[in-house]
Amino acid sequence: MADILPFHQKRTRTPDREPEPLWREVLGRSLRAAREERGSRLVDIAERAGISPQYLSEIERGRKEPSSEMIAAVTGALGVGLVDLLAGIASDVRRHRGADRTVGRRPAGPVLMAA
Repeated sequence: MADILPFHQKRTRTPDREPEPLWREVLGRSLRAAREERGSRLVDIAERAGISPQYLSEIERGRKEPSSEMIAAVTGALGVGLVDLLAGIASDVRRHRGADRTVGRRPAGPVLMAA
């Protein structure tokens, strides 16, 4: 059997950086922004999409990861093209990556990897 070796890591302060947002969070923000731009109420969009207002609220807050069918229903209720929505999301993610210059760099310290 192999010996277990202690792993001593110096605690160095790394620059504070915000983690990349999750897909569901960016999607939710985009859907909420589209709804608010149109001056629509959450309950009206939910009714047109055939989902509950609570579920739409959870999608907008990034708490739920909706299926592609749900996304299509909500974008249809909003009158937003899926391509336009995805282009906006891609733009938001690019902007976020540009603001964080450390994304994509190798870690400064040792990294443990599980096999």
